[in-house]
Amino acid sequence: MAVKRKLIKERVPTPERPVEERVKSFVEVNLGYDFASAVKEAERCLQCPPEYAPCIKGCPVHINIPGFIGKLLEHRDDPDRAVKEALRIIWTDNTLPAITGRVCPQEDQCEMNCVMGKVGDPINIGKLERFVADYARKHGIEDELLEEMKPSVCGKGKVAVVGAGPAGLTCAGELAKLGYDVTIFEALHKPGGVLVYGIPEFRLPKEILEKELDKLRKLGVKILTDHVVGKTVTLEELLQEYDAVFIGTGAGTPKLLNIPGILLDRIYSANEFLTRVNLMKAHEFPEYDTPIAVGRKVIVIGAGNTAMDAARSALRLGAEVTIAYRRGREDMTARIEEIQHAEEEGVKFEFFLNPVEFIGDGNGRVKAVKFEKMKPLEERDSKGKRKIISTGEYVTLEADTVIIAIGLEPNRIISEAATGLKVNPDGTLVVDENLMTSIPGVFAGGDAIRGEATVILAMGDGKKAAKAICDYIERKRKAGA
Repeated sequence: MAVKRKLIKERVPTPERPVEERVKSFVEVNLGYDFASAVKEAERCLQCPPEYAPCIKGCPVHINIPGFIGKLLEHRDDPDRAVKEALRIIWTDNTLPAITGRVCPQEDQCEMNCVMGKVGDPINIGKLERFVADYARKHGIEDELLEEMKPSVCGKGKVAVVGAGPAGLTCAGELAKLGYDVTIFEALHKPGGVLVYGIPEFRLPKEILEKELDKLRKLGVKILTDHVVGKTVTLEELLQEYDAVFIGTGAGTPKLLNIPGILLDRIYSANEFLTRVNLMKAHEFPEYDTPIAVGRKVIVIGAGNTAMDAARSALRLGAEVTIAYRRGREDMTARIEEIQHAEEEGVKFEFFLNPVEFIGDGNGRVKAVKFEKMKPLEERDSKGKRKIISTGEYVTLEADTVIIAIGLEPNRIISEAATGLKVNPDGTLVVDENLMTSIPGVFAGGDAIRGEATVILAMGDGKKAAKAICDYIERKRKAGA
């Protein structure tokens, strides 16, 4: 006789640093699960069969979520074995779980589809994934599993990956696991792409990213920094040496506002601001010689995750921070967790304000922003957001610094330098259903083909492209045999 299982509707919370402590430093906010609390949360999982599990369908890289959670329960009396078996399952589909467990918008993907979410809180999939990755790293389990995973043969072909962001790192890792000789060409002096220059330390510690990069190196991936493909080396030259090329250059060109005063000093794109803080360690001035001035009052324009990151970084640098958004709270695209953290830390929000002018102080610096007040309509646009109209009223807010976080678009260095590479009007690369571009043997994914999107969507493209590249090289080999 089957025993009726009691459903626990509330998820097990993860501890966080106190607000008064975290606003004074860039240390990580969420502290994650320990083994006991991870098992307790895992017990809530209904263990849907993988072939039907909606959480797997909602994951862009299709991790066997019930499978890895089930291993925590199956071996609960042996933590090391439980984590090793769980990580083995995760790594089948995702080589970078310590990253995705921290920055993935699970609430819009796997957790949104979780069956438990129909009667209570969805399973805390992201935090469980992070726990497995962190525990394995701290207890030497990751290195053990890496030795088992290393391919016995590394000579299936040579692949060049352009860009060391989420898409490129994933593509490289997947190909390395299959036995390909992979080299990543990264334009900046640090690999990681948006993971290193765009996401603050308090969300994704650089130490975690470095460990994930080391893992790829142990799998045989070579990473060359300070290599700008299109300048340092051309795409044509790469194709002469490599069997295939993957372009994962992301979207690093900021969108700005074409309004009066845009050239005033202390108006930053969020991309520049976060790059200075994250990659150049401006937050550790004067230890690092890269200061960034924020003044007393900062206005951040935008309401996505990048806006939250910029706002919370500016707050930690000592400023009073206001996020101004031309729509309402329900239309914000940032993760719920990031919005909550921003509010807890003291970031203010002003809604239905559309910037129309930056006002200077007479010495070339911004001193205020003039906004037009907007009004929401019931009608919605193609993205499901409420349409807005002007009220004809205006308001001016004081600001020593303005950070514009309204989106990014792809850099065109490669597309402008490569002959025959087709590009859409918005700068994204044209690809077919297998992510191959208009040049045979050249594939692309992530923000380079989507425009600004999420880390996990880019990783999904990297994984898909790796399989397509493998198939392409095999077809070439057979055709030449």
